[in-house]
Amino acid sequence: MLHLTDSASDAIRKSITGTEDASVHAIRIMVETGGCAGLIYRMALARKAEVDDIIVEEKGIKIFVEAESAPLLEGTKIDFVTDLEESGFTFDNPNAGSKCSCGKSFH
Repeated sequence: MLHLTDSASDAIRKSITGTEDASVHAIRIMVETGGCAGLIYRMALARKAEVDDIIVEEKGIKIFVEAESAPLLEGTKIDFVTDLEESGFTFDNPNAGSKCSCGKSFH
């Protein structure tokens, strides 16, 4: 379903262990309407899965994928990049027909 690079898994692990909320042990990923191309990715720390979430474990990290978003995320590679201008997660999604120029949304 989803693939994490080593850099992404390290960044997620640091976020989970760095939170003061000891009940957080996973991330939730979903796709929502928004952005200049129509759809945007959302990631958040999570305490527990929602009833219809698909639970994936990748590189020792639990990922809760919103069921409605799962088809749009199938085969997506998530990376964490740092460069001179910014750092953050990137999504290489084979299901994206096109991306906006900023790379934050897709269609």
